[in-house]
Amino acid sequence: MSEPKSPRRLRVSDLPERAKTLFEISPDTDELAMIAQQLDLEALRKLRFAGYVEADHDNDWRLEAELGATVVQPCVVTLEPVTTRLDENVIRHFVAHLPEDESDADEIELPEDESIERLGREIDLEAVMIEALALVLPLYPRTPGATIENVLVTEPGATPLSDEDMRPFAGLKSLRDKLKNDD
Repeated sequence: MSEPKSPRRLRVSDLPERAKTLFEISPDTDELAMIAQQLDLEALRKLRFAGYVEADHDNDWRLEAELGATVVQPCVVTLEPVTTRLDENVIRHFVAHLPEDESDADEIELPEDESIERLGREIDLEAVMIEALALVLPLYPRTPGATIENVLVTEPGATPLSDEDMRPFAGLKSLRDKLKNDD
């Protein structure tokens, strides 16, 4: 007999104020493929998001969870597949009273704590999971030993420009060297 599936969205009005609400999300194969496509991954082999939501202060809620995933991305150098295991602790504070977004305001002050989100009628666990995964993905995945080589391209018979030649004072250096040799 299989365990009941955790809800993907929690209605705030249904959450108990004196107890933790446990959840665990493990997307099936089709869902993994959709998330992989959404995040521009070659593949998403595993994904698990498990934790709890509990009351935090007056009308606020706190989510604590562990995110585990195995992702496949193209190497930024060779384009070969790079498999990465990700394990991340996720914390979100859903706050009932954040400053309203006023379009007339010249300046809106945002909280410095990036884990703070506006509390709505529901807490979308799936959205938190996908956002947390997107934030921990390697920006520049590389296969072991992959390096970027310097490539110099120019017309036949011409001397290619190097990074040193492109520096603003490269011409002054050659002039200085020439003046030293003349002395």
